[in-house]
Amino acid sequence: MNDASRSENASPQGPYSRALLLLLATIAGVSVANIYYNQPLLDRLRETFPLAASWVGTVPAATQLGYAAGMFLLAPLGDRFNRKTLILLQTGGLALALTAAAGAPSLVVLAAASLAIGVLSTIAQQAVPFAAELAPPAQRGHAVGTVMSGLLLGILLARTAAGFIAQYFGWRTVFGASVGALAILAFVVIARLPNSRPTSTLPYGKLLGSMWHLAIELRGLRDASITGAALFAAFSAFWSVLTLLLAGAPFHLGPQAAALFGVVGAAGALAAPIAGRSSDKRGPHAVITLSIGLVALAFVIFALSSASIAGLVLGVVVLDVGVQAAQISNQSRIYALKPEARSRVNTVFMVCYFIGGATGSAVGAYAWRAFGWLGVCAAGVLFACLAAARHLSAPAAKAGASH
Repeated sequence: MNDASRSENASPQGPYSRALLLLLATIAGVSVANIYYNQPLLDRLRETFPLAASWVGTVPAATQLGYAAGMFLLAPLGDRFNRKTLILLQTGGLALALTAAAGAPSLVVLAAASLAIGVLSTIAQQAVPFAAELAPPAQRGHAVGTVMSGLLLGILLARTAAGFIAQYFGWRTVFGASVGALAILAFVVIARLPNSRPTSTLPYGKLLGSMWHLAIELRGLRDASITGAALFAAFSAFWSVLTLLLAGAPFHLGPQAAALFGVVGAAGALAAPIAGRSSDKRGPHAVITLSIGLVALAFVIFALSSASIAGLVLGVVVLDVGVQAAQISNQSRIYALKPEARSRVNTVFMVCYFIGGATGSAVGAYAWRAFGWLGVCAAGVLFACLAAARHLSAPAAKAGASH
């Protein structure tokens, strides 16, 4: 029996319920938060490692590159093995990597631990396709949106939690606290998460190789991946330098202030289920078009707000709503392209997505050093334009087509 027929004959492996979606959302949020804890800590890391202060940007970049590597090497296993087992194994490995980061004696060790944290935090990318698998087709967008709201809250509130903890207890405590959160999560997963049924029998090497064929075969996957990568690059360019902007004149604010922007941005995560429902009802193309416009608008607001907290707050809300709505719509459409290969399709999308994020962090750091805040804003607008060019070249009627 081939993979497609296995998928068609498979039935959902557990009760589709709000409680299960909330658990999957929690798994996604708690795990993915680990790749963002270091962003509001950059100023503290410069103080801890003064001889390597100019290289602190390698820490978030290494984490995001690690996430991209973990997506490629680990996330496709969700099509081959029980996702519950994979989640528990990765949780244990992630706790070890976080412990190494908490005790890092040098920036080099911290960057290496951050790379491992990125690889293992891909637990989140088992939760999202699991929700798409369990949901009825007519509710898939809403299910993905609900779990993604947890993931996005994890991304945004991670900065808030890390900033507050670093302010009062030091940056090393941030990683230690995450180990405790993962331990609690592991017990809940054991007790409450159902098992999944694999949809592929391909050996590991062929499983990885099949992703190239999926990318070649599916035009909709290529469009979503490139558009998503460009938008996340814009997102990361902003967040990777926000702490540095707030630390200088006229603000002179520490990581706690930067963390508060995570709370503001988290309000935008409420748009995720709404975007999912809109994608279910109207299709994703229009939602993504609007989202790209919001991202570009956000950077115009940022450019006019280099000395205004209120302007930065408004820009953060617009940016986060735009990026989140686009990601929900992109993922909703790619999960329908190849039901028997959802983990691999998701992997292609998310590897591109986080390569975009790492690129955005690097470009943002360079633009900040070379051109200041306006350079960062110009980079964000450029990334939004790249997303628009790809997205608008694929008409709505062809968004899911092959070739």
